[in-house]
Formats: sequence, C-alpha cells, structure tokens
Amino acid sequence: AFALNDMFGWKLDIMELVHLSRKAENEFVGVNCGIMDQFAVGHGKKDHAIFLNCGTLAYHHVPVNFPDYRLVIANTNKKRGLTDSKYNERVAECRKALAYLSEAYKISSLGELGIEQFREAHHLIKDPIVLKRARHVVSENKRVLEAVKALMNSDIDQLGRLMNESHQSLRDDYEVTGYELDALVESMINRDGVPGARMTGAGFGGCAVAFVKEECLAGFLEKVKEDYFNKTKLAAKFYLPEIGEGVKTVRL
Repeated sequence: AFALNDMFGWKLDIMELVHLSRKAENEFVGVNCGIMDQFAVGHGKKDHAIFLNCGTLAYHHVPVNFPDYRLVIANTNKKRGLTDSKYNERVAECRKALAYLSEAYKISSLGELGIEQFREAHHLIKDPIVLKRARHVVSENKRVLEAVKALMNSDIDQLGRLMNESHQSLRDDYEVTGYELDALVESMINRDGVPGARMTGAGFGGCAVAFVKEECLAGFLEKVKEDYFNKTKLAAKFYLPEIGEGVKTVRL
C-alpha cells in the first residue's frame, strides 16, 4: 500500500494506509484481526515499542533499552491458516462476553474494564468458556500497562515475568497456543539468561518471542532447537531481529 501510494502519487497519509490495510484483511482475506500489525508497520520507531490504545488509536513510543539482551523470535514451523483457525471464533466469544458485561457497565470493548470491575461483574457471564476469554483480555490489558512501566524502568526481570504470565493466560484462558507453541515456549523459558518468553501473533502455531542474554545466546539456540525437535519432530527456525523504523521509502 505504501509503495503504490508513492508510485501513483495518491498522497494518502500513513493512518489512511493503516486503515485500508486492515480493511483488506477483514473484508478480503476474511480475518477479523485488529489494527495492531498494520499500525506497527506504519508507526514503528527504531529501538522502541508502541503503546497503543486500539480503541482510540492514541499511542506513544516506549524505549526498549536492554543492551545485554537479544530479542529472539522462534518459528514453530507448524502449518496453520488464520481464516480456518479459531481466530474468528475468539473474536465472537469476546463479543459475547461484552454483551454479558454490558448489563453492568456502559462499555464498547473489554479493554475498558479494570481487573476489579471485572471481578465484581464476572458472574454475569453465564458461559464458562466465554468467561475464560474475557478474563484473559482484561488481565492481559493489565499486564500491558505493567509492561510499559517495566520498559520505562529498563526492568528486564519484571518484563520477563509478565511475558511468562501472558503465555500462561493465552494457553489456559484464551486457548490459542497448542502443543507445538507450548513446547517451544517451555523450552525457551527453561534456559539460563532468559527472563521470559511467550507466543506472539495469532497463535495456533506460528512464533514465540523471548529476550535472551547475549552471553547465553549460542547455547540457548542449540538447546531449544534440540529440545523442541525431540518433543515435536519439527525443526524450529530462529530470527534475531532489531527493532527498526516503520515503512518508509528507500531511495537507491
């Protein structure tokens, strides 16, 4: 979208391109995704995370300052497809939870609820599965707020704990991980120099992400690869990304 906009001189701004790209996912591909991925591509900033309110699209950049650690992404190499997975089903379940909770609160999304408000009103959700989905969303939002503080304080241990808790919630309450992802994350967490790891993306396969101490990196990659293969007979693939800028024109 960015390239075509530049080539044809349409003069659409980044936010318009973000919205159009999400619309393509929702209405053409058929995945009821949120705006996070497209927003990150459009508004990325080198060495920063994005603290985004998906309801209002208010955001600011938060520094990621852990010079002794590397960000590691590991791919399970389990084949999956978002449109035929449980992704859209989770969206529907969260909408059901919102309908239940709307009896007590005037809210347009689960993200507007704090933990205490949820505890006071969770009895309104009659479906136990829907209750688990809502509990994940509300608790995950709390973890995001705490993660921002950890990043601002360069507290890698606290961030790691939050990543671990996030994966547990995604596994037990949101149920979007699966055997391969859980095996990969478990192997990543149980290594020296790893404060935390969790699945990333839509789940049901796909990738996990961890912070790994630089001095432990070689051993980490070797041991996780071996352990994961022994459990799944799949070969994980590893990436060592840097946090770079969002989409931009490169003039050659």
